[in-house]
Amino acid sequence: MAGPTRPRSLPLSKLRIAVHLHPQHAAYADIQRAVMGAEEAGVDIIYNWDHFYPLYGEPDGAHFECWTMLGAWAEQTERVQFGALVTCNSYRNPELLADMARTVDHISGGRLIFGIGSGWFERDYEEYGYEFGTAGGRLDQLAEALPRIVGRWSKLNPAPTRDIPILIGGGGPKKTLKMTAQYASIWHHFGSPESMATKAAILDEWCRELDRDPAEIERAVGIDWEKVDDVETTAQLYYDMGFRQFSFGLNGPDYDLSAVKRWLDWRDAVNGG
Repeated sequence: MAGPTRPRSLPLSKLRIAVHLHPQHAAYADIQRAVMGAEEAGVDIIYNWDHFYPLYGEPDGAHFECWTMLGAWAEQTERVQFGALVTCNSYRNPELLADMARTVDHISGGRLIFGIGSGWFERDYEEYGYEFGTAGGRLDQLAEALPRIVGRWSKLNPAPTRDIPILIGGGGPKKTLKMTAQYASIWHHFGSPESMATKAAILDEWCRELDRDPAEIERAVGIDWEKVDDVETTAQLYYDMGFRQFSFGLNGPDYDLSAVKRWLDWRDAVNGG
């Protein structure tokens, strides 16, 4: 694989901790406080999500749009990387999305992670007038959009500040993991250690088929921290499998960061302080 589709390689030696701030059931002031608190606490990455309505709780509760928020985060933060976990490919023209990402990349001084997936939340589609179609069809649309996004980055003036790292979310063995091997610097998914090991092995196979070193892709896993009692044991299972990024979902309006502290302590111990 060569040319503009060659993803950026990331160093995999360091463990990274991410918080996933769900932009629902909160005033924007609550979200802003959580962002600033997460950066102050020392997290490495802050994510939001790309939906138009809450995913759980009161279905018509407070909710805010993804990419407008990312532009604000680019100004509000100084150190953390940030992005969507993940952008829905269906909601924006690929060339426009590439330009949006390039702009946020510049605003932040090169800290954007470009997370993207094929989309799945049917209410978003119905309420905003997008064709829902089928899961396979949405994945095909994502496969068609990715080279357009990367190609647009090569045409924009000014160009992005660096090769923007692409994060692909999902674990479909035939399409999603193939696209991950083709385009991504980061792969993110949710699952038990057993299921993630199976998915990771499939991703490795796609990398070898596409003549790419599997070690170039940072492996990221979403953790339901409220259900984890033994932090070290759980974390070590994923770490031994090669996962180097751990994300933790936080819901509004409180966005309680206290439980993340023990994971930051574990990160620091693993990374040597």
